[in-house]
Amino acid sequence: MTSYIIEADGGSRGNPGPAGYGAVVKDASDGQVLAEAAEAIGVATNNVAEYRGLIAGLTAVLGLAGDGASVAVRMDSKLVIEQMAGRWKIKNEGLRPLALEAGALVRRLRVTEWTWIPRERNKHADRLANEAMDAAAKGLTWKAGGTTPPEASAATREPGGAPPDRGEPSAATREVDSRARGSAPSVAKQTDVLDVSDIAEMSAPTASIATAQRLGKNAGWVSSTKVATSLLLLRHGETEMSLERRFSGRGDAELTPNGLAQASAAADRLSRVPYRLDVIVTSPLKRARQTAEVVAQRTGLGVEVDEDLREADFGAWEGHTFTEVQRRWPAELAAWLADPTVAPPGGESFATAAARVQAAGERLVERYEGKTVLAVSHVTPIKMLLRLALMAPLEALYRMHLDLACLSLIDYYADGPAVVKSFNDISHLR
Repeated sequence: MTSYIIEADGGSRGNPGPAGYGAVVKDASDGQVLAEAAEAIGVATNNVAEYRGLIAGLTAVLGLAGDGASVAVRMDSKLVIEQMAGRWKIKNEGLRPLALEAGALVRRLRVTEWTWIPRERNKHADRLANEAMDAAAKGLTWKAGGTTPPEASAATREPGGAPPDRGEPSAATREVDSRARGSAPSVAKQTDVLDVSDIAEMSAPTASIATAQRLGKNAGWVSSTKVATSLLLLRHGETEMSLERRFSGRGDAELTPNGLAQASAAADRLSRVPYRLDVIVTSPLKRARQTAEVVAQRTGLGVEVDEDLREADFGAWEGHTFTEVQRRWPAELAAWLADPTVAPPGGESFATAAARVQAAGERLVERYEGKTVLAVSHVTPIKMLLRLALMAPLEALYRMHLDLACLSLIDYYADGPAVVKSFNDISHLR
């Protein structure tokens, strides 16, 4: 039985502004493109455009395979993926009709996964959405294989507005009837910008970035009207693995005596003014837990464990030095260094780690709004949170350096940007 993959995207130029969506259906076994759909949907915001892209993809699969088809859905909209997977509530009533329409289509299919993917892995659907918006800007109508002037499009319609029967198009150029996509109000996107009305249902990190983009401001230049939620990021202290510069991911290395001293120095600093910690959260791995416990003893706080703050899984490379990996896995290492979506053998890619770390950050800022949270973690998760606050691409990870037991600070504002206030601060170790 054939399985399918839907990749969908939506965009807005202004949010709200001229908007459109794109969707592509692929054969899961070989990646062959079976259907494409795109449409300009007028002035709209990001989230509705994303939902319209999803609806178009689901409709296309039903047109190809009928009820009961097996399909995996992949989008770079965290909001749509999480809401459709049932992990996030739909708080914006303007999105509810679209979610219900998508849900009705989903019930006719067998959706095996809802997966968030980074934008760079959603280029096909993004291109289709932009083609539709570009065509509309020129007064044209997008269709697979080219665009049609609006007069010609209108002239080919039968009375009542229904398109005439064109016969069965080829799989690669199959279009989805716009009537099947429904006529729900449109909302669009510009580089993941959110409509102000949608920000209420996003957690603080996402909302902060969205607001900064919507206002066209740089981080640090938007005034806030609410107290910041401060996320202090502390990397664990030294271990034998870090001392020998070995890949240390899921392994449970302990702190060395020097690592405990580093943790103590960080604890001394964090127990004094101006630091007033409200919460300590740690990765489940021993080196992070030990570091967190030293700070907890000094501050009198408890320690919470968040599984998503763990280090990336380096798979077969765990415990090896960079040189050893370079000798035994030269091609795999080169691919890993060049592309954050590539995983080490048996391990986890940075792109995959990014999704869980982002979810962890969002949970913390939402749960502890207005408080100061210390998150004790590892190189990869800390870099992820910093690059998300800076709205930097995944590749930015390769351009950051974090020392052992370093501190970094991000302030999140519900009505402003996320602001990185310090990075790789090790003054307490000197």
